[in-house]
Amino acid sequence: MPQPPLAKPEPLTHELHDRSWSDDYAWLRDPDWQAVMREPERLTPQIRSHLEAENAYTAAVLKQTEGLQDRLFAEIKGRIKEEDASVPAPDGPWAYYRRFRKGGQHPILCRKPRELAGETGGKTNGDPAAETILLDGDREAEGSGFFAIRGAEHSPDHAHFAWSSDTTGAEVCDIRIKNLDDGRLLPEVISGSNGDFAWAGDGKHLFYVSLDDNHRPYRVYRHRLGLTQGEDALVYEEQDPGFFVGLVESESRRFVMIATHDHTTSEIYLIDAHAPEAAPRLVAPRQRDQEYKVHHDAARDRLLILTNAEDAEDFKVMAAPLAAPGREAWVEILPHAPGVLRLDLLLFADWMVRLERAEGLPRLVATHLGDGREQTLAFDEAAYALALQPGYEYDSDELRFIYSSPTTPPIVYAQELSSGARNLLKQDEVPSGHDPADYVVERLQAPAGDGETVPVTLLRHKDTPLDGSAPCLLYGYGAYGMSIPAGWSPNRLSLVDRGFLHAIAHIRGGMDKGYAWYRTGKLMAKKNSFTDFVAAAEHLIAEDYTARGEIAIHGGSAGGMLVGATVNLRPDLFKAVLAEVPFVDVLNTMVDDTLPLTPPEWPEWGDPIRSKEAFDYIRSYSPIDNVAATDYPHIFATAGISDPRVTYWEPAKWVARLRATKTDDNLLLLHTYMEAGHGGSAGRFDKLKEVAMLYAFLLLVFGQAESEVSLS
Repeated sequence: MPQPPLAKPEPLTHELHDRSWSDDYAWLRDPDWQAVMREPERLTPQIRSHLEAENAYTAAVLKQTEGLQDRLFAEIKGRIKEEDASVPAPDGPWAYYRRFRKGGQHPILCRKPRELAGETGGKTNGDPAAETILLDGDREAEGSGFFAIRGAEHSPDHAHFAWSSDTTGAEVCDIRIKNLDDGRLLPEVISGSNGDFAWAGDGKHLFYVSLDDNHRPYRVYRHRLGLTQGEDALVYEEQDPGFFVGLVESESRRFVMIATHDHTTSEIYLIDAHAPEAAPRLVAPRQRDQEYKVHHDAARDRLLILTNAEDAEDFKVMAAPLAAPGREAWVEILPHAPGVLRLDLLLFADWMVRLERAEGLPRLVATHLGDGREQTLAFDEAAYALALQPGYEYDSDELRFIYSSPTTPPIVYAQELSSGARNLLKQDEVPSGHDPADYVVERLQAPAGDGETVPVTLLRHKDTPLDGSAPCLLYGYGAYGMSIPAGWSPNRLSLVDRGFLHAIAHIRGGMDKGYAWYRTGKLMAKKNSFTDFVAAAEHLIAEDYTARGEIAIHGGSAGGMLVGATVNLRPDLFKAVLAEVPFVDVLNTMVDDTLPLTPPEWPEWGDPIRSKEAFDYIRSYSPIDNVAATDYPHIFATAGISDPRVTYWEPAKWVARLRATKTDDNLLLLHTYMEAGHGGSAGRFDKLKEVAMLYAFLLLVFGQAESEVSLS
């Protein structure tokens, strides 16, 4: 076996709240990390050398699986229709859609005259010559080690098209604008944005968000076509480093909204899209731990507000007059219903559609704004996912939504709200073949130690034995109130077809069982997320789905913290860990207020700078600070060199400490994407190669790889 690289410890002692702790691998953090994030080639040579040595070691260990990786990649790729197109979205005289060419890595954004677009997009509908290519992602990506389209939108008058692109993975974007009359690019390039922008109603002004030196979105500028970026007008500047700024367009297109928020508090300003030079108007001032989202009900000259104000933990809907929308004028139109979590609204001229979750499953409810009649859209599978698909046209009663399940590829439906008729517009194809009847989906309830039950979505092949012998991949996230949908993922089938169970633990920290499920998995209750994850694993063992030592756990980002903390708690329970860009250096990150996400994250994890109690609690579970001299499972961690969310040095330091401390000879691998950020590669097939590498690692450590090479 090749020998792993050993990072030399250079202890750096920190002190806070009369506590001290050692950061042995702090040298892996580049002192000029802000510049490195934007220009990865500036990484300090000593650090680059170490990360490249880790990559070389990982490649050497996995060399025996190269053939298996190729087969896995071909399998997963075979489930994707390479030449495909989205359902066109009509907007006035045009219909807009995206398509992929065979072999293409990036989307091609297009439009056609509305009458020629058909229902599936692409060149096969109507006259191919009628298609206008707005942006060819494959061509734009040529010559770039990384390329991602972060945003793209045509102007309301259909005369211009703007897009934002990221060429490092650091989520720092340039915005470019094309004249659609002659196809030429406008000379101005807007740089330093997070990629978030919105058109004004006149089609001549563009609002965009810029980043500060610490990579936080904090300003909104107004750009007039034909001027340079230096001439752009500052519209809004956020003074609190704990709040991030974004832009949202109302469904009516009357307003561009500035939304500034942290994880628990929000504040919104309205910009009249038809008077883009007018000052933004505040809806309601921020109040700690109160969130609200705004929708413009144009026909009734009011705002509809989705909010958790006044102890409406699972959210309610309020109405406010447009002329005076402050909190004192809010009137309830949909009361709070404890246990029914209102997730989002989509507004039409005559209809309000809400996406909500009840008893762990999503549903759509459409309410007529005139007479109040309702219709509910729900489905019968044991577990499934629903997603709203907003269009461009406000004066419509056609609701488009996407349905999928662990066994059902995504289906795009159009629901005619007036008649209740439902039309299937598109179902994703699986070119290599797929029979849902070959698979079984179950919804389990794992008992937690405090009397709660943790939902678990389980996918298995119908022929997989249920005698405890099956290996299992258990996935979790459990943070920021994010719920993990029980939707389609063709990648998983490459494991499920090989006899694996795939399980999703819907643990506390998400909102799978309502807002309280989030509240009781954050701050000083964060450890519930980890014990819930353990409870899910133990339930699968107790019910003879799998066995102790036959479970791999998988999480990314905050889910990487989950698996890192869980494996410290119960290293005996698991065989392997997949930790993608894991947030594992929690204490050191949360005491450094210069890092991009630290101030906005304090409402999630606690502020260890100002609170000794928060400091002690975070330190008690932070994965890197609790690595012990004990046997650990096989571990594979990834990092992104330009990642602004979980900096590359977190997984690098974690792996270094594990390698120096653990007592076993199990595999411990780190792969750093040297030309990518938080999400890894941007190309759709390059991403699949990353999945194939992770799955090959799992099959290797579970003894299912073709090679007979010993792991010790």
